[in-house]
Amino acid sequence: MNLARFDLVTLGLFVAVARQGSISAGARQSHLAVAAASKRISDLETAVGAPLFFRHAAGVQLTEAGQACFHHALTILQDVERMAGVMSDYASGVRGQVRVCANTSAITQFLPDDLASFMQHHPTIRIELEEQNSRDIVAALVENRADVGIFADRTPAAGLMTIEYRQDELVIITPPNHPLAARGPVRYADTLEFDFVSLPQETSLAARLLEESSRLDRPFRLRIQVRSFDAMCRMVMAGLGVGVLPRIAAEPHVKSMGLSLVSLQDAWARRSLLIGLRDPAGLTVSARLLISHLCGDRAPF
Repeated sequence: MNLARFDLVTLGLFVAVARQGSISAGARQSHLAVAAASKRISDLETAVGAPLFFRHAAGVQLTEAGQACFHHALTILQDVERMAGVMSDYASGVRGQVRVCANTSAITQFLPDDLASFMQHHPTIRIELEEQNSRDIVAALVENRADVGIFADRTPAAGLMTIEYRQDELVIITPPNHPLAARGPVRYADTLEFDFVSLPQETSLAARLLEESSRLDRPFRLRIQVRSFDAMCRMVMAGLGVGVLPRIAAEPHVKSMGLSLVSLQDAWARRSLLIGLRDPAGLTVSARLLISHLCGDRAPF
């Protein structure tokens, strides 16, 4: 096997083609001519000694050998990217970095202040923060694309250690003249006769609402789906439905847009945000410092 053919450009192209399901699409993503890309893939298959793709009219699909090659290629590329980042840190005087994935609720309510105070105490540590859905955060931890994850409870997290980070409260937001606005605290069941503005179904918040409406054997009347807390509040302000948001995240929008905020009586509306770790023993010193700052006495070390 000729290892010299395993150059980073070819491995990056191979990963792009596998993800896109097309050599031409992978070539575009890798900024290569299609003919050059096809030659690199053929050379890689020759070096490996086995076909990596099934080729058909609609595109390409990984063979069993291709699937194994894909996972190894992805690990190599991620390691090289991390190495480049670490070397860049040393060149610029930054001595550590922590990859953090967090959901929108954590980012909008708690992390800004917590990260600001952490970086005041540890100015040589760089935080790479990425906003993702809770399920995607768990996947990022399992696949070693993140060191620390913050996600909602009820998110399946097999194989991870979890620590409670913060608690938040889900509330109903309505236009000021809405029938719910005058009731005070309400049960979720009492809201299901109205149309809802909600986040995408893959978010933990939307999944919780669907789960609870299903448990009540009541339909969830989704009228509009949006991708951000701000967009939800604007749709509610326009009278297109009611929404459910964490209280701390909702309060600034309620104040600036003249919305009404109504408490939910249901116990599930008080939820926990969890910090997830893949392997506490394998964390860097920088990651340990951050977790200790976020968790205090609850840190596992």
